[in-house]
Amino acid sequence: MRDAFIRRLTEMAGTDPRIMLLTADLGFGVIDGFAREFPRQFVNVGVAEQNMTGIATGLALEGNIVFTYSIANFPVLRCLEQVRNDACYHQANVNIVAIGGGFAYGALGFSHHATEDLAVMRALPGMTVVAPADDWEAEEATSALAAARGTCYLRLDRSSAQSGLHRERFELGTARVVREGRDLTFISTGGILPVVLSAAETLAEQRISCRVLSMHTVKPLDCASIVRAARETRAIVTVEEHGLDGGLGSAVAEVCLDLGAPPRVFRRVGLPSALVTEVGSQDYLRARYGLDHEGLVTAARDVLSSAFARTSVASVSA
Repeated sequence: MRDAFIRRLTEMAGTDPRIMLLTADLGFGVIDGFAREFPRQFVNVGVAEQNMTGIATGLALEGNIVFTYSIANFPVLRCLEQVRNDACYHQANVNIVAIGGGFAYGALGFSHHATEDLAVMRALPGMTVVAPADDWEAEEATSALAAARGTCYLRLDRSSAQSGLHRERFELGTARVVREGRDLTFISTGGILPVVLSAAETLAEQRISCRVLSMHTVKPLDCASIVRAARETRAIVTVEEHGLDGGLGSAVAEVCLDLGAPPRVFRRVGLPSALVTEVGSQDYLRARYGLDHEGLVTAARDVLSSAFARTSVASVSA
């Protein structure tokens, strides 16, 4: 996804001199071309993410559209005070780009696991939070965030998550319906979408019809799509390569209860509220925490069994 991001950013920088890219001394294999082509629109601040965020805010307040670029938690947790007090407080057009959402850098250990970032960033007032599912969404989100007002967060998977799906019009705050279904709705965010679609295919072979929503915008959330899913399908399963505390599942649950549309059965699939001490590849860690194909198929079947049991009990009681 990072290649898709830098490709679109380079296109925009060629026609809009306000586009600026800041990095904290990394990413050179990806951003070298941008730096050579637009030296006046590129700044390497060194290993100083807090300083990078402050500089980005100053540049944004001077009328520029600024993107900061780093991996995993470094542009988020390491400089959260500057993100909150500098960028968000001043409603500055700063777009914080984190490469390596979830377990993308799993082999580097807990310091590089971005598994709390969605919860942290969506809690900040005025922050737009986006986690694309594939290269097309990553490119479209880059353009959309450049045009949006205020501070934004773009969480990218390190891998090139190609889903081969139809490309509709991209709009911040509007979920992408990538598969229709009537029995269960999967709502996922980020690069785990191909795993969700694979699980939906297997469930279809078992005559279980799954709707799949790519909730690329975690804030603002597409409330209408969530309410429709709650009312039109028998269960909702949220899927995120992120902790269960405060992430996508929490956001979806809040919408369902706030708008009076609780699903018959609801399940959040994500990481438990515990430190992930294992080290390994992204696929290994996904499997370890039930975020692989088998885990999602099992979760869906369990949820639908629970939904059927509740329906049967209600029928007997009536």
